[in-house]
Amino acid sequence: MKVLIADNIGEKGVEILREKVEVDIKTGLKPEELIEIIPDYEALLVRSETKVTAEVIEAGKKLQVIGRAGVGVDNVNIEAATKRGIIVVNAPAGNTRSAAEHTIALMTALARNIPQAHAQLKAGKWDRKRFTGVEVFNKKLGVIGLGRVGTEVARRGKGLGMQVIAYDPMIALDYAKSLGVEPVSLEQLLQDSDFITVHVPLSEETRCLIGEEALRMVKPSARLINVARGGVIDEQALFKAVEEGRIAGAAIDVFSEEPTTDNILLQSEKIVVTPHLGASTVEAQTGVAVDVAEQALDVLEGGSPAYAVNAPIIPAELREFLTPFFNIASMAGKLVSYLSEGQINALTIKYEGEIAYYETDALKAATLGGLLEATTEERVSLVNANYIAQSRGIKVVEQKSLTCENYNNLITVEVNTNIGTTTVAGTIMRGEPHIVRVYDYWVDIVPTGAYWLFADHKDRPGLIGSVGEITGKADVDISYMYVARMGPRGRALMVLNLDEPLSEAYWQKIAQIPDVYSVKVVKL
Repeated sequence: MKVLIADNIGEKGVEILREKVEVDIKTGLKPEELIEIIPDYEALLVRSETKVTAEVIEAGKKLQVIGRAGVGVDNVNIEAATKRGIIVVNAPAGNTRSAAEHTIALMTALARNIPQAHAQLKAGKWDRKRFTGVEVFNKKLGVIGLGRVGTEVARRGKGLGMQVIAYDPMIALDYAKSLGVEPVSLEQLLQDSDFITVHVPLSEETRCLIGEEALRMVKPSARLINVARGGVIDEQALFKAVEEGRIAGAAIDVFSEEPTTDNILLQSEKIVVTPHLGASTVEAQTGVAVDVAEQALDVLEGGSPAYAVNAPIIPAELREFLTPFFNIASMAGKLVSYLSEGQINALTIKYEGEIAYYETDALKAATLGGLLEATTEERVSLVNANYIAQSRGIKVVEQKSLTCENYNNLITVEVNTNIGTTTVAGTIMRGEPHIVRVYDYWVDIVPTGAYWLFADHKDRPGLIGSVGEITGKADVDISYMYVARMGPRGRALMVLNLDEPLSEAYWQKIAQIPDVYSVKVVKL
């Protein structure tokens, strides 16, 4: 068998491959060049430079596995690979330690003004008073995202004698406590932390997570670190906050556009910057190369890789029936993550009807993938679903019933937190997905649009009109509305499908309408 390495990876990984297969290293290939030669190879290994497009995958008639030596797989067309039955693997664990250490290095450099003092002394200036810093001991470290890297940063913060708090609703309360970490809301973390470090993936939900409003919550003495993804922090807002003295400083390793030498953050002396060095250690590069090489060999030898990004293909005889339910499972998981509050303890997935006859491991993976989409870069698959749930302390329970009272098939997702239980259920009707239960309300929602608003309220005359008046003033059209109620003038749920996103200022106005109990804004 032949393996093509299209980007430079650690030599140790290459050596592991060469012991068992033929290896060709051809870097810097143009798209057309890659398409021309890929038909000869059973495996393709890349980093971030090479784009593995649908055209490349279609040309790779022999391809069995595509390996990404790193975490993100944005440069690989996962859908095209899955359709072709090609397993995609990555190496999410190989650079965890390096990224965590770089976070701590930036935090201490920021606290003690090390880069600025170094530059001044090299320039022939001795100025001790100007660079008086602060200790990290006994300071409060706020970790946003307790995934692999966030967890390692929290442990190192504890080792430095810091008080560690964290925001990650998809981490079980007991698991957080076992780390010696106090789970808090994002608002509390921003308000209380002396150092804030971000460890979440870049998604629609996390883009500009730390923006103007968030930065106004932090203490003037607070310092911010980002070794996760560019775009999670609003760079213009951060620059402004630092220069105005509303935040003491920042340390940034990742940027919204890379490579860069003219980003606005480079213009502030109070911001420490490095050129995306989080995983740039000899050990990390060796680690990801070894991980991806070993997994490629696992696939070629007929085994199961440790970090399969895409779930194995469903057998042809089951595909027609099960495939529509993947969308429902993922959507229910995502919706329940938006609607639930508090720290997650357990996830219950109920399968009712004909679907209960089938193997549902892949549907469980789809549900977990939707639930955790905004909190982890790891793609949840059939292979790693149980591991990811276990690593976050989430107890997953599956229940099956061959009968279903109201529908031919029904998937119900329940998330139990320290505050309560949130339920979402869905089914397939007339060939399309329907959300049929939210909380305790039975509804019938066809999730065709992206932007949704859920308002729990008291059923009374005039309330719906008040909501419509606010969306009208916002110049946002309502394409669809559904109202479910427990009884006349009782508790009710209003669901709006909006053509455009409703800004926070306007949905907060809806939340302030008398008899509106809660408002949730969702992007499906």
